[in-house]
Amino acid sequence: MSVDLPFFRYHPDPQASGSISASAESCACCGRRTGWIYTATFYSAHKVSGRFCPWCIADGRAADRFEGEFTDSYGLDGVSDDVLHEVTRRTPGFHAWQDPHWLVHCHDAGAFVGEVGYTELAEHPEALDQLRADLRMDGCHDESQVERLLTHLGDGMTAMLFRCTDCGIHLAYADAS
Repeated sequence: MSVDLPFFRYHPDPQASGSISASAESCACCGRRTGWIYTATFYSAHKVSGRFCPWCIADGRAADRFEGEFTDSYGLDGVSDDVLHEVTRRTPGFHAWQDPHWLVHCHDAGAFVGEVGYTELAEHPEALDQLRADLRMDGCHDESQVERLLTHLGDGMTAMLFRCTDCGIHLAYADAS
């Protein structure tokens, strides 16, 4: 029997991103074996023995019980308290080399699409242009070096792709090892 996973507005395909995987493991919150388990980060001062099922993330039980967050609030400036709560406490985080953070557009958190390389990023020129601008702001002023970094995503640096939940524009940030 196939069980539909909960829908996460800000992380619509956590299976594709690798944040939720098929597993026989029991949930550390509800104790059930749902067939699915969360595999990315969880920040809490409490010791958590095990991982969570998607349902305990979606309804907020895991974050409430262990007083933790799946994503840091860094980058979520300008969103409502409700959106901040939804992203940090009721949305699966994602794997990243550095501390992952969420991007914002149109005063709302973006929907995490996934980790992408240059080929996927080139399909979204607005995100590629944003990443170019970010690299320049970070001190990379040689255009050939910027392009070399972008065309070699996957070699020590990758891009995290988001889609605006309001206007649909794509956003990205670089994540490096």
